[in-house]
Amino acid sequence: MPVPKGSSLDPDRTRAAVLRTAESVLYARGLDGVGIAELCAEAGISKETLYRHFGSKDGLVRAVLEARSDRVTRWLARAAADAGDEPAAQLAAVFDALAVWFNEPGFRGCAIVNAATQHHTTPASTIAARHLGRHLDMLTGIATRAGAADPAALGRQLLLLLEGAIVVADHHGGAGAADDAREAALALLSSATKRRGANHP
Repeated sequence: MPVPKGSSLDPDRTRAAVLRTAESVLYARGLDGVGIAELCAEAGISKETLYRHFGSKDGLVRAVLEARSDRVTRWLARAAADAGDEPAAQLAAVFDALAVWFNEPGFRGCAIVNAATQHHTTPASTIAARHLGRHLDMLTGIATRAGAADPAALGRQLLLLLEGAIVVADHHGGAGAADDAREAALALLSSATKRRGANHP
């Protein structure tokens, strides 16, 4: 929601409102698709207000991407946690959450990876690396709880499926990418735990 000029919103609320507006615009049009003047107009603020809160467009982009990474990380972790204690159910829930996202109007892939692809420099590339690392930690944790023989390797394989599903859904269409990736992920998990059982009678 735009912030009316001259409003009495406190700084934290103003910053949050600008972030919401900027995230929506930047996700829809990309980092190079909109300039400072248009961002300010969309948010209903002056350039001075934007610079006071974020310093520059790069500062705004950093804040938008960091906030989105935090939100996506919490969302997927919550989906896994809500599925109960069984690692396979947790893993399935992650891909089920992706399927819902892929079907949302305006889905355009991962905003953070998209930004890093556009600008393969900081801050976007640094935030993207950290964002993928957060996904990797979550997936490696699931692999560890499942008793995989090599949870780090399995975590990396699962990350490839997760990120690949997002790219395919964005560029090839449909939530079927999440379903296919879910099936492959569960097969990998099952295979990894069976191998461990065979090696540890």
